[in-house]
Amino acid sequence: MLIHPLHEPKEQFANVGGIRICYERLGERGGIPLIAIMGLACQMTAWPPEFLEPLIAAGRDVIRLDNRDMGHSSEMSHSFRMPVPLAFARYKIGMPVETAYRLQDLAGDTLGLMDALDLPRAHLVGVSMGGMIAQILAASFPDRVASLSLLMTSDNSPKLPMPSVNTLWKMNGGGVKGHDREAALKRGMAFWNTVASPGYPTPEERIVQRINRDYQRSYRPASVIRQMRAVLATGSLTAYSRRIKAPTLILHGRDDPLVKVAAARRLAKSIPHAHLEVIPGWGHDLPLGLCGKLAQHVLVHMDRQEKSK
Repeated sequence: MLIHPLHEPKEQFANVGGIRICYERLGERGGIPLIAIMGLACQMTAWPPEFLEPLIAAGRDVIRLDNRDMGHSSEMSHSFRMPVPLAFARYKIGMPVETAYRLQDLAGDTLGLMDALDLPRAHLVGVSMGGMIAQILAASFPDRVASLSLLMTSDNSPKLPMPSVNTLWKMNGGGVKGHDREAALKRGMAFWNTVASPGYPTPEERIVQRINRDYQRSYRPASVIRQMRAVLATGSLTAYSRRIKAPTLILHGRDDPLVKVAAARRLAKSIPHAHLEVIPGWGHDLPLGLCGKLAQHVLVHMDRQEKSK
């Protein structure tokens, strides 16, 4: 198995309002740090070294974290009677969805980590659900966010076009039963093959290695359901998006099957002065062949904001 130092984070922990947040601080201290917020069901180890290394090489202070209920951050305890499909239907028609927490709570966790590390401001980069968390934080605490980089995300509006039935099926396990390593690998491969970038294929071996590593580090299937409920229960972020003052870069794949490119265009209209880059051949992953380009976009965006001050 391929072992890279960034695959084995040097973990630290912060107590944030009774929640234990696991994080790692990389790169050089000094300047405005960059906080990297991962998406639904993903641990901080889901950030590929090919994305992080250019940021570190540029002298950036990079902080990545496990969102609550994921990785080695605090695991919540809440079960639901209502099945996910019914919860999704309620979300689509604007009805309340039972949840253990909302994305506002996860934004509060990130803010609490900033406080624990004595960081007055930070750049934020968020992927998918992580981009939603970043939007809430930027809108709610504008003085704490230097810039915003949003990758393959949306304002979570129920009006957005839905993924295909097949994509939703694979996202919810694809009918694979069991919780041993083999079952987790089958579910993971089925999902990632469904959302992978057609123009930037990642070798299957790398995907298998990542799923196996993450299974060994932390396997929490109930947490995935709770995070999914949090997204549904939070609902539209349009009211937040319109209040964002931080300079915002939106990067989205033209071929994203999970969060359609229409979501990025809607988001770009909602966030004042946002800049949108649509990348052909990119799906809903962080493919190795595109990571360097994405990191460079983020670096240029951060540098531009710092030089303009």
